[in-house]
Amino acid sequence: MDLQSSIEEMTENFSLFDDWEERYRYLIDLGRELPAMDESLKTEKNFVQGCTSRVWMQADVKDDVFHFVADSDAHIVRGLIALLVIAYQGKKLAEIPAIDIEGMFKEIGLDQHLSPNRRSGFFAMVERIKSLAGKKL
Repeated sequence: MDLQSSIEEMTENFSLFDDWEERYRYLIDLGRELPAMDESLKTEKNFVQGCTSRVWMQADVKDDVFHFVADSDAHIVRGLIALLVIAYQGKKLAEIPAIDIEGMFKEIGLDQHLSPNRRSGFFAMVERIKSLAGKKL
C-alpha cells in the first residue's frame, strides 16, 4: 500500500457513514483494534504533552522505517491514534514530513466534529510523531 492509498482508504471508510454517531463508533472500533502497549512503556518520557487524555507514545526506526506504539486512557483518543498508525506506521523517515495529516483530518470531518481539546490533542500527537521521526533522521 502506498503513502496515499491508506489515507484515501480511511477517508472513504468514514464517508460510508451517514451521521457522526456512526463515525464516532467506527473511530472507537479502530481504537479497539490497536495492539496493547506494554505497561512498562507508559512512562513520563513517553507521555504526550498537550492532550487532555493521558497518551503515551514510543517510537523506533529500523532500516530507515518509522515504527511507533501509542496508547490512551480514552476510547476516542485510541481511535485517533489508530488514524495516526494508518498514516505514519511503517513509513520511511523521508516520507513523514510529506504526509497530509491535516488534509485527512479535514476530509474525514474531524475538524468540525471533535472538541477543540481533542483537536489540540490530535495535533499534539502529530507533532510528537514528527519530533520522534526528526530525531531519527
